Amino acid sequence: MTIQLIAMSGAEALADRLAERLAGDRAVARCRLESRRFPDGEIYLRVLDDVQGRHVAIVAHLRDPDPQIPGLLFLADALCELGAASVGLIAPYLPYMRQDLRFRPGEAVTSRSFARLVSGAFAWLVTVDPHLHRYASLNAIYGIRTAVAPSAPAIAAWVGAQVSNPHIVGPDEESAQWVSEVAALAGCSFSVLRKHRSGDRSVELTLPNLEELRGRTPVLLDDIVSSGQTLAMAVRSLRALGLAAPVCIGVHAIFAGDAVAALQAAGADRVVSCNTLPHPSNAIDVTESLATSVRAMVA
Repeated sequence: MTIQLIAMSGAEALADRLAERLAGDRAVARCRLESRRFPDGEIYLRVLDDVQGRHVAIVAHLRDPDPQIPGLLFLADALCELGAASVGLIAPYLPYMRQDLRFRPGEAVTSRSFARLVSGAFAWLVTVDPHLHRYASLNAIYGIRTAVAPSAPAIAAWVGAQVSNPHIVGPDEESAQWVSEVAALAGCSFSVLRKHRSGDRSVELTLPNLEELRGRTPVLLDDIVSSGQTLAMAVRSLRALGLAAPVCIGVHAIFAGDAVAALQAAGADRVVSCNTLPHPSNAIDVTESLATSVRAMVA
């Protein structure tokens, strides 16, 4: 089956990498897109190659998603009107997963709203490690075929090659399952920080197995690093215990504002991320994992 990859603005390099990885076992083509803004801010889109009867996948980096969502949906609709056999979405970072519950009356549960929009416009979705907290899987809210490309193998390989005597540390109890998987793949031990609240504004982080970290390099893992405050608190806690400066790894490098500087000021040794979102910290390549999931969708 031939698949065409069409990149939203900013995702051209990812589409090129994916095309290179996929080309070994199937016919892959890049579909060109012309895109610009009208003076009033509306988006102009023009598909420059024939998609009639083709299976097409839109590749998109959805950091700061709100300005991009209309163009994403319009492009999917245009591809269908132009005769594409199917239209899929490859979005390594999947936004709108945090608001998964109505915490206060009247709140919009935007994870479900966004899922309905995407499910109505696409035949399938491939992403990397979405923020699944209260949902067992993407199938709980998405009505289309979905595949989650894991970052754990690539992270474990990087840790094994780049970190001496590592010990994986999760920033909270929610990270236990993911952290244990990376540690198992890397062949090293792991811990999970525990939160103890002594007041409304006072939180203390503790390690249940502190002695295991003596003489090791802590590797802090988190899925989404936005402000960096959670990781910075974890870094300070580890340093206060007399441990070595930790390596900080984030899957999705949002890094809003001065997040990287905050982590470095807290005492982090290195701050690295997977290349699900372009950022100077990108050091871990998850393209092969993405390509494997895409292959399953277009087999």
